[in-house]
Amino acid sequence: MPAQRTLRHSTPCTGIGLHSGQKVSIVLKPAPADHGIRFVRTDLNQEVRATIDSLGGAQQLQTGLRVGDASIETIEHLLSALRSLGVDNVLVELNQPEVPIMDGSASPWVYLIQSTGTVEQAAPRRTIEVLRSVEVQEGDKRITVHPYDGFKVTYAISFDHPLLRHQEKSLEVSEQVFVDEIAPARTFGFLKDVELMRQRGLALGGSLDNAVVIGETGVLNPLRFDDEFVRHKMLDAIGDLALLGHPIRGHVVVQRGGHALHTKFAAELLRQPDAWRLVDASEPSGVPAATRVPARSTAR
Repeated sequence: MPAQRTLRHSTPCTGIGLHSGQKVSIVLKPAPADHGIRFVRTDLNQEVRATIDSLGGAQQLQTGLRVGDASIETIEHLLSALRSLGVDNVLVELNQPEVPIMDGSASPWVYLIQSTGTVEQAAPRRTIEVLRSVEVQEGDKRITVHPYDGFKVTYAISFDHPLLRHQEKSLEVSEQVFVDEIAPARTFGFLKDVELMRQRGLALGGSLDNAVVIGETGVLNPLRFDDEFVRHKMLDAIGDLALLGHPIRGHVVVQRGGHALHTKFAAELLRQPDAWRLVDASEPSGVPAATRVPARSTAR
């Protein structure tokens, strides 16, 4: 039976907040079974659970949490790594409101988690098994989850830019697939928007070292994948959906999504308890094969 896992040891690091530009000290610590993922603002002595109930802020350029005066911003890359590497229980201490951006991807978090190691705990891992399709749509933006015996993400993006008119990818997300195919993909932005964002007090810590910057005719720094942009959107979605509190057994299909839509969808799924059930991760799928929606592969 798959058991819950936590970190073997505490692991500290430092970095810069993407939007605040502030130096951040952060420590990932082991936590007991059924603890879940929690943040602690050490400067405020305030704990914040990584759940939909703690969601706060605009959720446009990043995903953030808030409890009282304590906010935790830009959590999605760390959550994506924790969820995908099977870390169910962890205490994350930080002395600033924003999780450090590192290199703009989830790979540094993967390295920290793998270097520290994980241990199994005396409690079974629980999974959200999707029993029927649930969809959230806003104009031309849409997220749907279908019953599926596994975890698959299909994502499509479209931008009014020669490099980003359309990218689509579909992956069966295992731990190794995440490490190799999703985690290295970095956050990205458009050069024309950088000055406007900084005037608004955003992207103050952004640089070519932690983001892919897209100019009018090309990217200013080398890509890690030809389709790095859509892979990063998959990374974000996995991190945002970690706020459900459990892994998903289902096929998530996203069209032109973003943090706001990802988190709205997670909240809507929880509001429809007849659409899913919480099961032990080792339990066979209870969804009849005839009702499962096959996941169309679009990987290039």
